[in-house]
Amino acid sequence: MKKLLNTYHSLFGKSDTLYQIFSPYRICPLGAHVDHQHGLVSGFAFDKGIDFLFSVSDTEMIEMCSLSFEGLVTFNISYPLDEKQGNWGDYLRGTVYALKKRYRLEKGIRGVIQGSMPIGGLSSSAAALVGYVMALAKANDIILSDMEVIQIASEAEREYVGLRNGILDQACVVLCQKDGLLYLDTETNDYTILPVHPSAKSFEIGIFFSGVTRSLVSTDYNLRVSECKTAAWIMEAYESRPLKNMEETFLRDVPEDLFYKASDRMPDRFRRRAAHFYSECERVRQGVQAWKEGNIDRFGKLIFQSCESSINNYECGSGELIALYQAMLQTKGIYGGRFSGAGFKGACIALVDPRQKASIRESMTRKYLAEYPQYKDSFEIFFCKMDSGARFV
Repeated sequence: MKKLLNTYHSLFGKSDTLYQIFSPYRICPLGAHVDHQHGLVSGFAFDKGIDFLFSVSDTEMIEMCSLSFEGLVTFNISYPLDEKQGNWGDYLRGTVYALKKRYRLEKGIRGVIQGSMPIGGLSSSAAALVGYVMALAKANDIILSDMEVIQIASEAEREYVGLRNGILDQACVVLCQKDGLLYLDTETNDYTILPVHPSAKSFEIGIFFSGVTRSLVSTDYNLRVSECKTAAWIMEAYESRPLKNMEETFLRDVPEDLFYKASDRMPDRFRRRAAHFYSECERVRQGVQAWKEGNIDRFGKLIFQSCESSINNYECGSGELIALYQAMLQTKGIYGGRFSGAGFKGACIALVDPRQKASIRESMTRKYLAEYPQYKDSFEIFFCKMDSGARFV
């Protein structure tokens, strides 16, 4: 926080009132790649994320500096928004875009933000968007419910930035609570926080960064969304069901029995996408039951199975991430793990036995760098604890 404060003072001088927000990163142990199809998901927030230090401007100007990326983002919220510029400021502009659909914005903000971990696979974009929404709402005396924060942040990324995601990431950043698993139905937005069972084995969250980062907008993420929707169209067409336009079509609308009825006739690409959706939603249901019973071993095995389906059915995962996954399978003390985020480079996550962190670090580093020695200076491992969602501190 001292670095944020010093940077703020060097850029903007003194301020009578400074506000601080912590917006955590998140992992999704089960429920990979299904939120954009209105599936079932689960999630944890953890104790690393993005810190925001800001003040309310007397003008309509936004002036924000990032210590994680280069450049100072400045623009006037009363003017029409510029087109995307392909930098971190697009998320701030997207937030203004989504907020102005609902509210009048009269005051800007000035401040500094900094992330505590490398970018890739932990929904840093969702953490940033949620923080921006909360900061601008504070500046303009707007009271938002948790679900409004989630929807506004999601719209900013989907409609302005251009990533066709669901609400999983933003929901985890906002709703998660320390020592509980978020279980969310992304069709109805119904959710519950399931506390850790008193007899469950202790665990921490392992984060294994491949050393490679990449923007999801420039990957096959959006293509996979279209493939899922096309799979739903195909199954509905086979049954002569009325078709909707693509943006209103979701696999959740197609009963699972229709998939088994149509799967032999479907083109392989679309069959695999649907197979992942239905099997992943079932893994979430089974995982929730295992969690309620305190069965961390079973919960972890389902996470491994989720990654297998991501590789074979959803067909994502770079060579680096697959190498990390295979190393996790062979490392004692890891209950379960998979790709994080969209699985297009970035990180793998795992639930790990805290007593074996040293041996896990040694094993994972040795196995991964034996295959990818070029990442010896950028490969990183973190061990984190569960935390609550975004908040003023």
